[in-house]
Amino acid sequence: MAFISDGQKNALLERFLRYVQIWTTSDSSRADSGFQPSTERQFDLARLLKEELEQLGLSDVQITEKCYVYGRLQASDGANVSDSFCLLAHMDTVEECSGQNVKPVLTQKDGDTIISTDGSTLLGADDKAGIAEIMQTLAFFKENPQIKHGEIEICFSPDEETGHGMDNVPLNLIKSKQAYTVDGGNLGELETECFNACKSEIKFTGISTHTGSARGKMVNATVMAANFIASLPRHEAPETTCGFEGFFAPMEISGTIEKAEVTVFLRDFSTEGMENRKALIEKLAQTTALIFGGKTEVKHTFQYANMKNGLENSPQTVQKLVNAYKSAGIEPIFPPIRGGTDGSQLTEMGIPTPNIFTGGHDFHSRSEWASLNEMSKALEVLINLCSI
Repeated sequence: MAFISDGQKNALLERFLRYVQIWTTSDSSRADSGFQPSTERQFDLARLLKEELEQLGLSDVQITEKCYVYGRLQASDGANVSDSFCLLAHMDTVEECSGQNVKPVLTQKDGDTIISTDGSTLLGADDKAGIAEIMQTLAFFKENPQIKHGEIEICFSPDEETGHGMDNVPLNLIKSKQAYTVDGGNLGELETECFNACKSEIKFTGISTHTGSARGKMVNATVMAANFIASLPRHEAPETTCGFEGFFAPMEISGTIEKAEVTVFLRDFSTEGMENRKALIEKLAQTTALIFGGKTEVKHTFQYANMKNGLENSPQTVQKLVNAYKSAGIEPIFPPIRGGTDGSQLTEMGIPTPNIFTGGHDFHSRSEWASLNEMSKALEVLINLCSI
């Protein structure tokens, strides 16, 4: 059982504050077009992390061309290296809310330190809390060489928030057969399943004429797009669902009278449910085009799969983590991830990867905050996981 001293907590806080002030917002449009990293500013944090990993004594530390930071902590002398694993967290923050010029604010509440912002930006706990916890774990073992550990690989990724975090993950470097993302939220959450995810792009084609003589001639593609969005089930939207309920999430709409496009994210925990959602999108698009006399095209793009099946085939990976939670005095809870992580894609690639809580809350918003006590508990879990 690890003991987290006040010195360790303060060092963890200092790391976190240092990382969140580095602007790393990613760009989904550029990521979808094949650029990685989607923003050059992600290299700013990558370079700092590389320097700190080297100072902590890791070997093979490097930044790949695609902005993945990799390093390896060698096993303690005489330690069994057969159970090596990789710890992962992502460097980018979501683009829907500004991540530039983050100004952390510390508040003391009920014996805890709450980290938030001045309200003009997000905080970046997603996932710089995870990065800070991983880095402080490495610092703990450097400062306590008497505590034995196996071989630990580290990978910090770009562009997780765009859905492209594992597009160029350096599998040539990662040798572990199991991994753990540190990218969750509330204390005690241990996530082993997530959405199946698909992006649907719907194009509407209309007929343009002069608005003054449009009667009986014009087919307005923008109106078709708006009507299509209005036809989506209102009770199956992100803001009206929770738990294991899936949803349709309109993410973008653009267009003119002649051409309009809508992007919708589809999420469902079952494969059958996802197929039904794709079929409904096609039906609603075709019905809209028929009503207005226009044309439509629908394209579905797979994004990521539920990692549940992959983790069920590797129960020992999850059990190690359960043991680490319990050693920290935490009874794990198993909520579904209403989203995805790099771990869902890694699991699909054959490296089972459950997700660990970070102590961050209200992600992707200006009200985002983190609890230092909960972050310290995540640190304790990681040390327990790594210790032999």
